[in-house]
Amino acid sequence: MDDIDKEGYRANVGIILCNHDGAVLLGGRKGQDSWQFPQGGIQVGETVEIAMYRELQEEIGLGSADVDLLGSTNSWLRYDLPRKYIRRNVKPLCVGQKQRWFLLRLRGSDTKVRLDASDLPEFDRWRWVDYWSPVKEVIYFKRQVYVQALHELGSVLYPEGLPPRPGWWTPQWERDSQQ
Repeated sequence: MDDIDKEGYRANVGIILCNHDGAVLLGGRKGQDSWQFPQGGIQVGETVEIAMYRELQEEIGLGSADVDLLGSTNSWLRYDLPRKYIRRNVKPLCVGQKQRWFLLRLRGSDTKVRLDASDLPEFDRWRWVDYWSPVKEVIYFKRQVYVQALHELGSVLYPEGLPPRPGWWTPQWERDSQQ
């Protein structure tokens, strides 16, 4: 059972998995044309870290021995669902997600990544991308959270300074990274 707070936000974990070159893993949503980081709901009674490792296993087939935990966001990052995505006939009503984000580094080879580790795979393809690319590729209503998570966790991966923003970066995303 998902944990939805009294304001209607579903508790969730997000996973930014990087390799030793600093590229991050994006998963292609099964049967869709969209890309995102691995993420998933926190079940009632589950700790945030346990939920993260469960989602890591379910979505990309990796266990705690396959990754190094580099960091996590200090607080919940939230996004609202657009009205058309709110399921009004489901109780409790979920209006968005609050997420704790984790930055992990893959140990060893990426041949360990498996998308068929659960009965209901989330992804049907994956690829490594440049650090900021997920902001442009994720569905529009998650972009602000992606900017915030990448900005906050990037200093762990890039202690000398974050990679430069790409030419397509918008002023709004720059403001979002300052929040």
